[in-house]
Amino acid sequence: MLSVKGLTLHYGSSQILHGIDMVAEAGQVTCVMGTNGVGKTSLLKALAGTHKRSSGTVAIGGTALPVLPAHAMAAHGVAVVPQGRMIFPLLTVTENLATAFALLPKSDHRIPDEIYDLFPVLRDMGHRRGGDLSGGQQQQLAIARAMIMRPRVLLLDEPTEGIQPNIIQQIGRVIAYLRDRGDMAIILVEQYFDFAYGLADRFYVLKRGAVALAGDKAALSREVLRQTVSV
Repeated sequence: MLSVKGLTLHYGSSQILHGIDMVAEAGQVTCVMGTNGVGKTSLLKALAGTHKRSSGTVAIGGTALPVLPAHAMAAHGVAVVPQGRMIFPLLTVTENLATAFALLPKSDHRIPDEIYDLFPVLRDMGHRRGGDLSGGQQQQLAIARAMIMRPRVLLLDEPTEGIQPNIIQQIGRVIAYLRDRGDMAIILVEQYFDFAYGLADRFYVLKRGAVALAGDKAALSREVLRQTVSV
C-alpha cells in the first residue's frame, strides 16, 4: 500500500532523515521505533505532507506521488492521528468528527455506526466540547476522526502517550480491528514497547534519522529488537 525509497528531510540546514526505505502493507501494522529525537515524528510528517521531503519517492497503491501538501496527501488516502491529538477544543465531539467529511462526497456526510460501536463514549459525549474531554477520550476522538476519512494509510503518532491503561487496551483493540479488516496500511510510531510488539507485523528502528534495523516480527527476536530500540 505504501512504499518509500530514499526519503530525506531537512529542517533548514539540518538533515533530519537520511535515505529512509520502508514498505507498509495493507492489513498489517508497521511499527517505527527508536529513542526520542531520532526522526520518527518527522518521518510521519514527511509522509503526511506537513513537512516537504527533500528527496526520495513515496508511492501509495503503486502510484508514485510528487511532493504534495497535507490536504492533497489526505485526498490520496493518508490520515494522521498526530502526537498530542490536535482535536478542536471549542468544537463539540460531533463537530470534530464532522471535520473529516471534507474528503467525502456529500452523500456520505454521516458518522458510521462503526465509530460509536468502537468508541461508545463519543456517542455519549457528542455535545460536549472537545477541550472538555480527558486525554484518553480525546485520543479516541482523534482516531475516530481519522477513520471517518476512510484512509488507505493510517499514521498513528504515539497513541498511548499520557493515556490511562484501560484506554490503551481499548486503542490496541481498535488498531487490531483495523489491521484485521485488511483495507489499510497502519504505520504506528510508539515507544511503549509491549504495546508496539503486541500489535506490529513489521518493525523499523530509527537511529540518527536512518533505519538501523528492519524486519518482520517473525524474523526479529523480542530481545534483539528491545536492545536495538533502547541503545
